[in-house]
Amino acid sequence: MHHLAIYDMDRTITREPTWTPFLIHAARRIAPWRLALIPAALGGAITYKLGLISRGQLKQFTQRLILGRSLAPDTRAQLAAAFAETVDESGILQGARDRIAEDRAAGYELVLATASYRFYASAIADKLGFDSVIATESRFAEDGDLLPKIEGENCYGEAKLTMIKAWMAHQGIDRGNAHIRFYSDHVSDAPALEWADEGFAANPHDALRRLAGKRGWPVLDWRG
Repeated sequence: MHHLAIYDMDRTITREPTWTPFLIHAARRIAPWRLALIPAALGGAITYKLGLISRGQLKQFTQRLILGRSLAPDTRAQLAAAFAETVDESGILQGARDRIAEDRAAGYELVLATASYRFYASAIADKLGFDSVIATESRFAEDGDLLPKIEGENCYGEAKLTMIKAWMAHQGIDRGNAHIRFYSDHVSDAPALEWADEGFAANPHDALRRLAGKRGWPVLDWRG
């Protein structure tokens, strides 16, 4: 029997979302002048809220705007490592750390499943001792440069569950021979919460809190 503990990242494990802070962190180090473009990025967020673009399109737009047309492998790795360090120092909820440690001690394989990009989320996962990462994948140029494009699906909502299932198949893990815990703060993860053997609404926003009440999912609050 496989035991999997699958965690969302932003606001489930971390105190705040990570994408905008990563962009600011990166721009300060490689092109401080691009910080002046933050208002344009906020304009993109408004366009998303109006339903004119998808979440994936918004992420690609903000990456192109703040990080430029490409990012070299060494620069990307350095930025991700430095950002993960700052998140680990002050951006992780202590209750999440404790629960991750409890699941590890109970013999669960720890899996991070996040809509954030793998190229920096994996560095955070390494800091926290996760075994595997399922995340939004990036497109790369032939020379390895990071491009402002998503490869495949944005790991969000139904797509996240599809990607978890694909990861399990690749790992040779049969659903009938697995016990799965899933943790998330957001109602967009309802498909995965319903699919799991144990679904936990961690630090839920109002919509997920209401749904958790209807579904009987335990509510955990790690925000202190």
